[in-house]
Amino acid sequence: MRQEEFTHIDEHGDVMMVDVSSKPGTARSAKAVGYIIMKPATISLLEAGSMPKGNVLTTAKIAGIQAAKQTASLIPMCHQLALSWVDVGFSMQEDRILIEATARTREATGVEMEALMAVSTAALTIYDMCKAVDKEMEVGGIRLVAKRGGNSGATGFRPEKVGVLVMSDSVAGGRGSDRSGALLKEGLLQAGCSSVQLEIVPDDPAEITRAFQSLLDDGCQLVLTSGGTGLGPRDVTVETLTPRFTRRLPGVEQALFSWGQQKVRTAMLSRLAAGMVGPAMVILLPGSPSASSDALEVLIPAIFHAFPMIDGEGHR
Repeated sequence: MRQEEFTHIDEHGDVMMVDVSSKPGTARSAKAVGYIIMKPATISLLEAGSMPKGNVLTTAKIAGIQAAKQTASLIPMCHQLALSWVDVGFSMQEDRILIEATARTREATGVEMEALMAVSTAALTIYDMCKAVDKEMEVGGIRLVAKRGGNSGATGFRPEKVGVLVMSDSVAGGRGSDRSGALLKEGLLQAGCSSVQLEIVPDDPAEITRAFQSLLDDGCQLVLTSGGTGLGPRDVTVETLTPRFTRRLPGVEQALFSWGQQKVRTAMLSRLAAGMVGPAMVILLPGSPSASSDALEVLIPAIFHAFPMIDGEGHR
């Protein structure tokens, strides 16, 4: 793996915090487990409520919840999250206590470290409160067992073929380089799409229609276009393609508009559009790299949930 692929290392090799300011907040949860091994006699004392330091499990639960809320203060590159809920539970066995913690939030990054921190601190609190009677305890098995939300929160389905169509007179004429389409293609491939076809055409209705139909004929289930949604005389993508929509997707349009206007007020001037052309989903995006990045943040992975429904399989 190249150094630039590490998200916590900058171009100089120094550690850095990942910037998640461009990501929308979504519901996220994580579950972690672990255990602490102890003598059966220690387990008996716990069950009888006879430990010298008092109620061990209640204290450990409070400690785990408190620790989850302090994760960003203890793990250097963790983000400060507003936790919606944390819970810690215990299961007594003959020679160990099983620990399970769940954390939930509505943020732009995952909550798995908070769940792991809750389990770890609960286990250490049990150790601290029982060490007077058991010198051989062992903490272990701490691991993440479930994570939902973000990139892990959507259906595992990915469209087999995706098309990216860039409308630009300058790029098509060799007077400029494409960044927007390349960003869309790279983002879709990273999201798990196996085949992404990129086409570049001038801002000409006939060329747009030809390239668009070619992508549909090749079996593209999702087509993202870049460019031609503004107010210039050569911005003709919307007029060329929306008449072919068999269904409009106002929720997708609203999500893109809302996210764009949170960042740039002039996003209100865009005429982006989304709809279906038969079984294919088509999303018309502005032609800037920032618009492409924003679209990937908003659409992926939630948009993939639509394709099983399009195939008549309902919600997965």
